[in-house]
Amino acid sequence: MNIRFTNARLINPETGSDEIGELSVVDGKIANASEGAEIIDCGGKCLAPGIIDIGVKVCEPGERHKESYRSAGLAAAAGGVTTMVTRPDTMPTIDNPEVLEFVRRRANEAAPVNVLVMAALTKGREGREMTEIGFLQDAGAVAFTDCDHVVRDTKVYSRALTYARSLGALVIAHVQEPTLSAGAAVTSGKFASLRGLPAVTPMAERMGLDRDIALIEMTGVRYHVDQITTARALPALERAKANGLDITAGVSIHHLTLNELDVADYRTFFKVKPPLRSEDDRLAVIEALAEGTIDLVSSMHTPQDEESKRLPFEEAASGAVAMETLLPAAMRLVHNEHLDLPTLWRTLSLASAKRLGLQSGRLSIGAPADLVLFDPDAPFVMDRFKLRSKSKNTPFDGARMQGKVLATYVAGRPVFERD
Repeated sequence: MNIRFTNARLINPETGSDEIGELSVVDGKIANASEGAEIIDCGGKCLAPGIIDIGVKVCEPGERHKESYRSAGLAAAAGGVTTMVTRPDTMPTIDNPEVLEFVRRRANEAAPVNVLVMAALTKGREGREMTEIGFLQDAGAVAFTDCDHVVRDTKVYSRALTYARSLGALVIAHVQEPTLSAGAAVTSGKFASLRGLPAVTPMAERMGLDRDIALIEMTGVRYHVDQITTARALPALERAKANGLDITAGVSIHHLTLNELDVADYRTFFKVKPPLRSEDDRLAVIEALAEGTIDLVSSMHTPQDEESKRLPFEEAASGAVAMETLLPAAMRLVHNEHLDLPTLWRTLSLASAKRLGLQSGRLSIGAPADLVLFDPDAPFVMDRFKLRSKSKNTPFDGARMQGKVLATYVAGRPVFERD
């Protein structure tokens, strides 16, 4: 396949450039211009590396009615996500090579985008016995995580981290002090008190991070925090990086664009984990992202069916679908002048590629031609029933948004083209 994109506004996160130019693709890779290429005139719209989304939940096996690899793949393609890195919090848990192999096979058959699979760090995500990390690595696991289950037993956790370190495995963790955060639906404060909802202090995140940093220092493990959402946790993260620990951090798009007041009249589509934070926290996290203290942005795509959400706020399931809304929601950071496009794409694509050791996330010669063509200014009103995900639990339903994906390419092959 030989393509040349012309009249494109090239967003290059590696060089930090944003300029009109052209890009050639030969045999699925970015290449120098060649003769006989199919010309695609981008009309001055933005062409950037495809989004690499770490922490996507696909509900196979066990809960296909919420999301399948086919529906998740279609949602990803429509959202400009060219690589999904999926979570192991399925039924059953992805904690052995047999389940991992089933999932990888299903993903390859059904999803039009790249799929990388994470495995559980402990069996059943129960925090009692570590999984066979080496065998799971051999079967294709790219990282190890118990997702939102915090390993309470520090001795078990330290052994797992030591073993992961010996194999060069990446461990991804959710930092919350588990006793303080148990049963919490919102962040503590005046608003939570007025709503009468069970709350957790932002210090729970800081306490969880402090413990894990000590264990990283002790074991030398490669470590990534799935979400840093509070200002209180940022100084500890900055110190850990300054001390040379192999630590990176992410944040979900919801914590960058929404705050605790959005819960308003107990709208359960706004119930996520960790809970939405104060506006001061949101702005602090955006600043940390711009400075590079926080490395990457993810959708934390978590499908929940209507029955799971049509409950009192305290009882409703946590999580929101977000792959199709990730790009337009992220464009709010650009339109509000918090980030420019190259910096945003560093967090959406390049940083994830670097952490996982991938060649994608770049516009350099030889990189995979995983690309997204988008209009950063196109306005629309979000209608959740038009989402390609099986579940429709988005907090952006009815919101006015800007930024539309026009086309998505995986290895130079179009996997989504807007009508």
